Amino acid sequence: MGDVTFLSQAEPVDEYGRALYAVARSIIRAQLDQLGHDDLTDLNCDRSDVTMRQLSKIARLERDKGMKGDGFEWAVHEAIVGAEPSVTELVARAMGRMSRKYKDMQEPQSLLFGYERAKYLGFLDAVVEDAGDSAVLLPDGQGRPFGFGPWVTVAAQGARAEPILADRIKKVWKTDLFFTDEDGFRYTAATIKSNWKQLESGPGLRIGVVPEAKDLRAGVRYQDGLWLAVLPDPDGFMGMFNDAYSAVAAAVCTLGRHNKPAYFLKPTAKAQRLQHQLEKYPTAKVVEIEHALNEAAQQHLISVDHKLLSVQAPEWLHMNETRTPIIAPRPRFEPLD
Repeated sequence: MGDVTFLSQAEPVDEYGRALYAVARSIIRAQLDQLGHDDLTDLNCDRSDVTMRQLSKIARLERDKGMKGDGFEWAVHEAIVGAEPSVTELVARAMGRMSRKYKDMQEPQSLLFGYERAKYLGFLDAVVEDAGDSAVLLPDGQGRPFGFGPWVTVAAQGARAEPILADRIKKVWKTDLFFTDEDGFRYTAATIKSNWKQLESGPGLRIGVVPEAKDLRAGVRYQDGLWLAVLPDPDGFMGMFNDAYSAVAAAVCTLGRHNKPAYFLKPTAKAQRLQHQLEKYPTAKVVEIEHALNEAAQQHLISVDHKLLSVQAPEWLHMNETRTPIIAPRPRFEPLD
């Protein structure tokens, strides 16, 4: 008989410091995810071997796109996966207004898409597999839904897929996330933007998730062909995201030697401690930074009576014999609260 590991929750999960670590992880993960083949060729390493300094050198810091836009998309996805109510409640309301099929939904679910990612080996197959063989895609207008797998596979080709997509889902290739309910049967295409003025609608795109702006109040509304879930800013999730983004951006500026961002991007005192901890590990691999941030987000949350270790190391842990190994300190993040 094998050993048993007993886990129990030791502390509440509503600490601001943990939340900062979790959102920072999303932002950094998004940057690693967006590295293309040319980027990896220039860096002369595999994605799993990219260091924090290397990532910082090529990070895109433009306002409302680059790091912020990509990070916001990831952060919204992980907030939904993690059942963060400040995000899920508005998204659920928007979905319920969009279709009566979602009327009794409690918590939305999310699948990452983005046709840029779909080009990566295995990513598209994973999305289709997660949705399931019987899953359907809810299009614009009345009529029968479309089979999720076959049409999402076409949409993964990007803009060149538009002429061969059915009329009611012509723009579904621009999807960032697919939303569904607890049953995971009916999926809805969503677009995520950190600036609502960059939203693009079209046949097949049904939901938009954006932060509040001076000319767009928080809440749920229908606008330009999309049901919008507008997240309050600076309260709740958006305040946390902006603070974490400011910390990561400041660390990236230091490690990548970029020009310092504008004064309004200065992190709070807690986020500055996050920034300084990130700056301590320039030679650490980004996957290790991500893992350490994940551990920090769960500090003392779970008590473990007995821990089992896998005998099978993950692929990215094996050193490539053709390259000189770099010895870097193991990232570890101290509590912020």
